[in-house]
Amino acid sequence: MSTEITNNYIEEYTTQEKLQILADAAKYDVACTSSGSDRRGKKGELGNAAACGICHSFASDGRCISLLKILMTNHCVYDCKYCINRASNDVKRATFTPQEICELTVEFYKRNYIEGLFLSSGVLKNPTYTMEKMCETLLLLRTKYHFNGYIHVKTIPGASDELLAAAGYLADRISVNMELPTEEGLRTLAPNKTMQTILDPMGKVRNTIASHRMAIGKSAHMERSKGNQFLKQSIFGTESKKQFADGLMKEKKAGKIVADGAVVQESRSSYGNKAEEENYGAGSGGSVTGETDVQNTIANLAAKMNGTVLDSALTWDNAYQLAPLDMSKLKRRFAPAGQSTQMIIGATGESDYTLLQTTQQLYQGFDLKRVFYSAYIPLNEDKVLPQIGTPPPLLREHRLYQADWLLRFYGFQAGELLSEEKPNFNELVDPKCDWALRHLDQFPVEVQTASYAMLLRVPGIGPKSAGRIAYARRYGRLDFASLKKMGVVLKRAQYFITCGGRQMYHTPIEEGYITRQLTGVDQKDIWKAEHANESFTQMSLADFGIG
Repeated sequence: MSTEITNNYIEEYTTQEKLQILADAAKYDVACTSSGSDRRGKKGELGNAAACGICHSFASDGRCISLLKILMTNHCVYDCKYCINRASNDVKRATFTPQEICELTVEFYKRNYIEGLFLSSGVLKNPTYTMEKMCETLLLLRTKYHFNGYIHVKTIPGASDELLAAAGYLADRISVNMELPTEEGLRTLAPNKTMQTILDPMGKVRNTIASHRMAIGKSAHMERSKGNQFLKQSIFGTESKKQFADGLMKEKKAGKIVADGAVVQESRSSYGNKAEEENYGAGSGGSVTGETDVQNTIANLAAKMNGTVLDSALTWDNAYQLAPLDMSKLKRRFAPAGQSTQMIIGATGESDYTLLQTTQQLYQGFDLKRVFYSAYIPLNEDKVLPQIGTPPPLLREHRLYQADWLLRFYGFQAGELLSEEKPNFNELVDPKCDWALRHLDQFPVEVQTASYAMLLRVPGIGPKSAGRIAYARRYGRLDFASLKKMGVVLKRAQYFITCGGRQMYHTPIEEGYITRQLTGVDQKDIWKAEHANESFTQMSLADFGIG
């Protein structure tokens, strides 16, 4: 039994009771990707990180279950209207100590329940204090407990640059939740937050990741987010890579990334586009902070913690002192799995077009690994929110994820998929079919002669099958049987392609007819998406006999 006073609340909970409270409170944070970070196991240390396996297990609603996903605390000084943990709500409050989180992570890992840690938190006292406690937790895990597994940490907007940098070196992925896609939405539902306090750390993390990658001879953008280069005006597009690299070098020469490790000065971003600045305000240039300051920050955290000895991986080689700008000498990489963010869907009245435009600008300007969407579950009574009992828009969330994929890997632009005249998707068909039905003048496509880019726009044809078609047709004529073997989903593609000048079946190229056919094909999947919250629940600790 632990008794402690936290933020003027007296807590008398066992660790297991805290776990029940804070694991349940964390279920609204979405993180359902692979880790994107590869790290082999080491002798004398626990765990590893696999780029394609850390999130191999999913709940039926699509959320990851292979990470221990908890809040450090659900105390919060903010009063965001949509949040169950807002200051004005009367809910059970609890706070983990760094030691408790470490012990839980290691014990759950040893029992093979989890493969890593997903750590988020309410705002306890203030952002910097909260972020310091989270960094203490990560430092304990990496040093005292020698945990080498995957860690995803949600940073707190408004925390100091030094703590943001420390989190980047201690975790594999860091994220700053945007929550709402517009400044107006934040003012309405989250009056304690501003778009600037969210985008500033995103810009600094982006630049720090890019400079680290370039220092070791890699491209500035993350490999698994290379689909971002399809987006026009992306800072990591083909035409902009050199400009971005030159910009970082100019910052070093101008003293914005200072040789003695002083904190990097902030400036307006020269990498974003004008529209981005108009929507979000000034970005932030430079890296998170100088590396010497990071080392000092981590050392100061260790000094506050009894008996914590810094791991060699958290220090710099001696050679680094001779060449302070050579970040290749740093043994631990900065956020090797990149950064991500989350937006809530359905709490405010933004259209799919607004959400998709915001998503595209985030990918263009910040090279995010993922933008996550979270269907809003009405939990609080408020006149500006959907009424309690309103079904969460799960199908809309699903369609936005599909559209997100089209942006990153299929060469689509947000302005092509939707417009001000048509601001929302037809939820009865997937976004690619929705686009094709509005552009029937471009179909049917002849698979023997169409370009790779055009093949990608055909419903039922993805990057792999388009590549197989482009390769196979050089050596012979294709038929529908061979297309099926290549992975083409003919139940969709048949309405939009010809093979040797012929359709699979004689069908009219008419919007109403094709829509009816496609809706019938997807009817079962649509029903499952709409009723997911009735049929399934997120896995909990009770599934493991705990609680």
